[in-house]
This record gives sequence, structure tokens and C-alpha cells, in this order.
Amino acid sequence: MESIELKLKQLIHDGLLKLGVDLPLERIVIERSKEKEHGDYASNVAMQLARELHLAPRDIAGTLSEFLKDEMIEKIEIAGPGFINFFMRSESLTQIIRRIVTENEHFGDSTYGANQKINVEFVSANPTGDLHLGHARGAAIGDSICRLYKKVGYDVTREFYVNDAGNQIENLAKSLYVRYHEANGDYSLSLPEDGYHAEDILNIAKIIKDEIGDSKMSLSYEEFKPFLKTRGTELELDKLRRDLSMFRVTFDVFSSELRIRNEGRIERVLDTLKPYIYEEDNAKFLKTTAFSDDKDRVIVKSDGSYTYLLPDIAYHQDKLERGFIKLIDCLGADHHGYIERMKSSLGMLGYNPDVLDIELIQMVRLFKDGAEYKMSKRTGNAVSMKELCDEVGVDSVRYFFISRAASSHLDFDLDLAKKTEAANPVYYAQYGHARLCALLDQGKDIGFDYDGHGLTNQKELNLLKILNDFPREVLQAALTRAPYKISIYIQKLATAIHEFYTECRVLDRNNIALSSSRLALTKASEIVMKNALDLIGVTAPERM
Repeated sequence: MESIELKLKQLIHDGLLKLGVDLPLERIVIERSKEKEHGDYASNVAMQLARELHLAPRDIAGTLSEFLKDEMIEKIEIAGPGFINFFMRSESLTQIIRRIVTENEHFGDSTYGANQKINVEFVSANPTGDLHLGHARGAAIGDSICRLYKKVGYDVTREFYVNDAGNQIENLAKSLYVRYHEANGDYSLSLPEDGYHAEDILNIAKIIKDEIGDSKMSLSYEEFKPFLKTRGTELELDKLRRDLSMFRVTFDVFSSELRIRNEGRIERVLDTLKPYIYEEDNAKFLKTTAFSDDKDRVIVKSDGSYTYLLPDIAYHQDKLERGFIKLIDCLGADHHGYIERMKSSLGMLGYNPDVLDIELIQMVRLFKDGAEYKMSKRTGNAVSMKELCDEVGVDSVRYFFISRAASSHLDFDLDLAKKTEAANPVYYAQYGHARLCALLDQGKDIGFDYDGHGLTNQKELNLLKILNDFPREVLQAALTRAPYKISIYIQKLATAIHEFYTECRVLDRNNIALSSSRLALTKASEIVMKNALDLIGVTAPERM
């Protein structure tokens, strides 16, 4: 079933054809009217075509309106400089109820991205410690982007890139070597300058000690290192997986930098890039300025070791060779300079640089009692994702983390996130859903009129229009990779639900006919709120 907006667009398109104008549907704008006196929907198409047709917008609107007769429209008015305002019959709005209930969790789905493979890489934290708040926001946004892409039909692969071949893994092994000795009662060693002091390293060392006892105590660091690197990375990744699972984030693929290196992919990339490589001061530079970068980049240092850019190029080629039509990398805002060097590198490999899009995600600041809150009371270090979720709940963390554009800094108010009142947006939305569930439970003996006869109250009509908006809002949020747009929609829907609940008596056993229509609207609203919350990984409780 087409949405009302699409039907109106098609009606305008067909009307314009009779005037000799073939305007593509995507250029026809339909907006929901903000004021009741301006109708339900409006279009500025007459003003849009005024210059092209050399006519006054009101004259175009007047002539066009004669071709816009349809049974779903009660009347049309021309307003202001040439707006076409549509007043819809209530029956045209209530049609959405049956569609929502029929499609249920699939309402809002589309086939826009059918048969197109997209790879979204996000989090990709070094396996050397707890996930911090930057990782957490990246997890919430990346996961929500994947949910949105899937909702509109794309074949989405969620990927985590494991940096298991660099200096950080060397330092992990050195730290575990010291902590393993300590776990076995030997305190003669000191942590290296670049070692990891966090509690999780102590815990991992204890696990290793429980697994192998003191059997490796006589080994030198170099002899013990391969085991410590492998097992330490495995245990860190196990912890990251557990924490991410708690945060409702899963991955389809964990790609290893070590695999990229061991398969010879870096050497193959170097060979392909030869025409763009030059040497200076015994280092090898990649001429990324030949494309869109602002300066050339070192890929092999003077000591022969690779910079991080080179294995990253090989990794992105690996992803593209797996058949993805688009790569999305969700990275911290400090990676701004990374964008053009990677796009340039892909251009050198023969790919369209636009195959890669990078979402830069700004950092989070915590506030408590009106002041910035930085340090964990338990560890003395920065607050981790798990600690924040333990403090305010996963729902609040996920909702707040996607509530603003990824490019915007986020100030997270711990006090607000814990409030059980309307000022807390996640509570406001969830309470709206719980209210609907309570009505459905109390009215289960009444039944539903899915045709919505008698729904004429302005609060009912407003709610119906917002429900009609959902598929369009989902597609918009998906194509712009903007989960925050769903949180905006959720707040509009929650407001409409609360207003409907307050003004319209849903359960009236003296008027069963109207109650059954209102219960059907209640059911449709409950479904859409649940679907919207699910898109950002937030639960829809039935009781609160």
C-alpha cells in the first residue's frame, strides 16, 4: 500500500502532465501541515514551477488543483503565495491502521536497497582494555545504522576490525608477562613504560594462570610472547564481545590485521601501488596528492616497518573483494585526516573513491550534579561503557548516544538519564508504549475496528498522520545514516500518543463502536513505537 504522501505526489505528477510538465516524483515535495487551518498536507510545487512556466504561482496552483480530484481528498485550498493545501477525508488517514497491524514488525520495511551488499565497520577497539564512552557511542550509532539499512532492504554485514598485529599487542603481551609472574607470586618484574595497568589485565593474567598454572614461569619473554599475544587477544576479545552483547550489539565478522598480513595482502597492495610510490630519506611515500589528499603519506618507515595506513589499505581492498558496493567506516572524530588519504588510496587501486564513506563520531562528556564527571570511582580511570550502562541502564545509554548527529558533541546528563519523568526522553517514549499496552490489556474484551470508523478527533487524526510518516522517516534516516532522526520521530510519536491518551476516552463500554476504533489505533501506535525503538536498539516495555 502506498503512503498518502506518495499518492499525493503521483496525483500532482499526473496533473502536471496534463499541463505539459513532466516533473519527477522525487522533485515533488509533500509536507505535513503544522496548523489545522492549513489542512493535512501541503505542496509548494506551484512556486517551484513559476519561473519555468512564466506564470504566477497562485495561477499555477489554481489550474493544477482542478486535476487533483480524488476520493481521499475532502477539499483543496490555495494559500499564501501559492501553496496547495490538502484536506484529507478521515477514511484516507485511517487506512494506515489495517496496514500497520497486518505488517506488524515489518511496517516501515522497504526494498530500496534490495540485492545491494553494504559493509559497516564500527567500534574496532584495540583488544587491550575496556570499551570507553567513545567506543560506546560508536557502537550505538554503528549498530543503529545497520538496523536502518536492514530495514530498507540492504544486505548488511557488521564488521569489527581487530588490530592484533601492532605495538599495542606487543605491549599487551609484555604487561601480561609481568602480571602472570605476579599471579604466580613473583613480584620481581616491573610493567613496561607503555604497559597496561588496568584491572582487566590482572584478570586476564589470572585466567591464564588458572589455565596453565606456573608451567611457563621459566620461559623468557620472547619464548612466552607468541602464546601471550594469541591468548591475551582472545580473552580481551571475549570480554569485548560480552560487553557489546550486553549493549545489544553483535558482529557478523571479526577481521584480523594479522590475517591481512599473513595472507601477503600488504605485499600485493604495495606492488599494485608502485606507480604512486616514491622514496625520500629511506622512507616510502604514497602520492595521495595525485587524488584528493592534502599531502603525501608515509607507508613504509625508514626502518622498514609499515605505518598503519598500509595494512588499512590492504584491509579495505579485502572488504571490496568480498563484493560490497559500499563501505561505511564509523570512526572517532580525530580521524578526520584519514578520510582523504584512504579514499585516495582506493582510487589508486582502481576503485571509485566514493565507494567508501566515513562517519566521524564526536566524543561524549558525562555530567552529574551539573558538573563534568570524568573518573570512575571504582578504578580511578575514565568511566567505561559497562559502568555507564550499570549506572543508568542500556536503554538510556543507547537512546542518549544516538539522540544527536554523530558529528555533534554529546553532553550526557547522568541525572536526567535516571529520571522517571517526561523530561527524560527515553522514559517519555517507553512510558507511552507501556500506556498503550495497558489500554490493550484492559480492552481485550472489546475487539478492534481496523477500518477506524468514527476517528475524527484532532488528536486521533494527528496521531494517524504521524503513523503514516514512519516508512518515509525510516528511509530518510537510513539513506542519510542519521539514527538521531528516529529519536526525533519517536518524541513526536510519544507526544501524539500521550495527547491521544489524555483527550480521547479509549475504553468506553457505552460506545463500543468508537472504542473498537480507538483500540485499533492504540494497537497500530503500539506497533510503530516498538518498531521505532527497535531501530535504535531500545526496548519497548509493556509495564513501567
